Amino acid sequence: MKEMSANTMLDSQRQQKHYGITSPISLACPKEIDHIYTQKLIDAMKPFGVFEDEEELNHRLVVLGKLNNLVKEWISDISESKNLPPSVVATVGGKIFTFGSYRLGVHTKGADIDALCVAPRHVERSDFFQSFFEKLKHQDGIRNLRAVEDAFVPVIKFEFDGIEIDLVFARLAIQTISDNLDLRDDSRLRSLDIRCIRSLNGCRVTDEILHLVPNKETFRLTLRAVKLWAKRRGIYSNMLGFLGGVSWAMLVARTCQLYPNAAASTLVHKFFLVFSKWEWPNPVLLKQPEESNLNLPVWDPRVNPSDRYHLMPIITPAYPQQNSTYNVSTSTRTVMVEEFKQGLAVTDEILQGKSDWSKLLEPPNFFQKYRHYIVLTASASTEENHLEWVGLVESKIRVLVGNLERNEFITLAHVNPQSFPGNKEHHKANNYVSMWFLGIIFRRVENAESVNIDLTYDIQSFTDTETGAAVWKKEKNNEIISKRLSLPQSLSDVSRSSGGLQSKRSSLDSSCLDSSRDTDSGTPFHSPVSTNKSSNPDSPAGEVERNSTEPATVVVEKLPRVPPAQGLSIPVIGAEVDPTAKAASSPPVCTIPTVVGRNVIPRVTTPHNPVQGQPHLNGLSNISKNVTPKRSHSPPTDGTSKRLKDIEKFIRLESAFKDSRAAEDRKRKPMRLPSKELPDSSSPVPASNIRVIKNSIRLTLNR
Repeated sequence: MKEMSANTMLDSQRQQKHYGITSPISLACPKEIDHIYTQKLIDAMKPFGVFEDEEELNHRLVVLGKLNNLVKEWISDISESKNLPPSVVATVGGKIFTFGSYRLGVHTKGADIDALCVAPRHVERSDFFQSFFEKLKHQDGIRNLRAVEDAFVPVIKFEFDGIEIDLVFARLAIQTISDNLDLRDDSRLRSLDIRCIRSLNGCRVTDEILHLVPNKETFRLTLRAVKLWAKRRGIYSNMLGFLGGVSWAMLVARTCQLYPNAAASTLVHKFFLVFSKWEWPNPVLLKQPEESNLNLPVWDPRVNPSDRYHLMPIITPAYPQQNSTYNVSTSTRTVMVEEFKQGLAVTDEILQGKSDWSKLLEPPNFFQKYRHYIVLTASASTEENHLEWVGLVESKIRVLVGNLERNEFITLAHVNPQSFPGNKEHHKANNYVSMWFLGIIFRRVENAESVNIDLTYDIQSFTDTETGAAVWKKEKNNEIISKRLSLPQSLSDVSRSSGGLQSKRSSLDSSCLDSSRDTDSGTPFHSPVSTNKSSNPDSPAGEVERNSTEPATVVVEKLPRVPPAQGLSIPVIGAEVDPTAKAASSPPVCTIPTVVGRNVIPRVTTPHNPVQGQPHLNGLSNISKNVTPKRSHSPPTDGTSKRLKDIEKFIRLESAFKDSRAAEDRKRKPMRLPSKELPDSSSPVPASNIRVIKNSIRLTLNR
């Protein structure tokens, strides 16, 4: 009998509940040393404010309770105003659900709460944005109340007793909303409009993730560590093409499924092990997609051709299943995989006792990682306009990244999610300035001493996108707002040394799905420091590009401006500026100076040649014949002229340097500041006397 009992216990252990679409990799239980490493991990995270104390947690519960009561009162009042019977009004109900980081239990100090207001079928969305909005307006403790009704997921944002809340709305096709309502039931989606389905999706996905992990507490601690690591390493932003909070949660949940009994310290290491070796674009699934007769669109590459082009699919577990990473591009995936590998190497050292957890949370050296940068600046005259303008520009940065990736001479375009305050001296009419930095790696071309790279189409396309978005927003809001986009219309001629590299895979356009904004305040970053690094001829092209021996060049203090009537021009980064030189008038197309890398090559575009059918490549007749031709979709000169006229009222060209350079000036070496004038690692980025770091291109968008 004892033997049978022992065998039964052994069988029950073997028949442990199965999580995920595959069997676990290991069922090993944690050892004493694993618990020690887990405690050290917790201690390393505490200084970053990732844990709330009991008082703060209780305050959130009190605020949510007040909000839930407000919702029930409002629904009851609406029901009476619509002449429902008193018996129905007494039981109509209404409820607040939470989702996102708060629902997962991984929110940080001061984080907002994502909440969902669920109402019965007789309450309209218009009621939510009118009568409930008015009710909130007269409620004590409510501040910064604003409605974003035209968003992909319409939302009311406000502060309630010091807690920021994003409240979305959904009405179900039922007469009453009970307190024990379960939103995981797919039948709740029946007969709902798409906005309600989107609003419900956040709660349904969050609840499903928690349902699919073997140990919720271990999952939460591991997710806190991974999210903090991602924010510190600059790869936490769904909007900019990295991963958002839900995507990181699903990756951690999949790791927990593969190692269901492991401690948090082990799971962090296994997280990096699994996803540094993951064969993308194979999708990450927490469970097998379920069929439904609701006929809602779901992620399925067998049916939807566009789904086959997603580069890093992570599929939400709740119906309708969607890819949460449709914004990921070739560059952002490359950066994240590199970070996974770096994280694996660091955690290997930690678990071997050679290092500690603080090393994993060190910020990257973004401003020493690349040789060339693009600096994108957005400015506005008032704080309110600046917040709106920055949000619009930031939401389109991934368009610029995609344009750059499709350029055959660019292998990587890495945007830093952290924005920085800009220098107001260059924007005297606008007191509010923000900057983003994009690190660029150029492809090295075989058998060519130098090559001119034309970024005209890439920048023009981004300008048109921003202009179109600004005009659309202006018309939609019926506001008379003067928007000015200051961008170089032609950014070209990045002179590069020769070298071999195969053509890269072009990135694919992101889908039309919306991207949620993920923000993180309080993540420190260090300033750029000029360093000389030796290049290894046997290293990959990307490493050769990053470790070039060319020292950093810095833009001079004053930026002269060229009126639009004088033609198109771009900054000449790294060359001396002659203050006595006068801006030369442009030829019929444009005169485009060079952004120097090592050698400076003058370039003047030529008018369209009807005999040849197209102008010379990059406007140069003596370019090496071994250089790959430019892509055929570069805009013709007459088309560019027409487009400039169409958006003349919105676009003003701004040039950082004069484009009339004497031949002897072009031969000079780039002017560099002494190393003592460059910012040190502890100063803010960028320092006040540094305009653009290294070989950089400045793009300015003003409102």
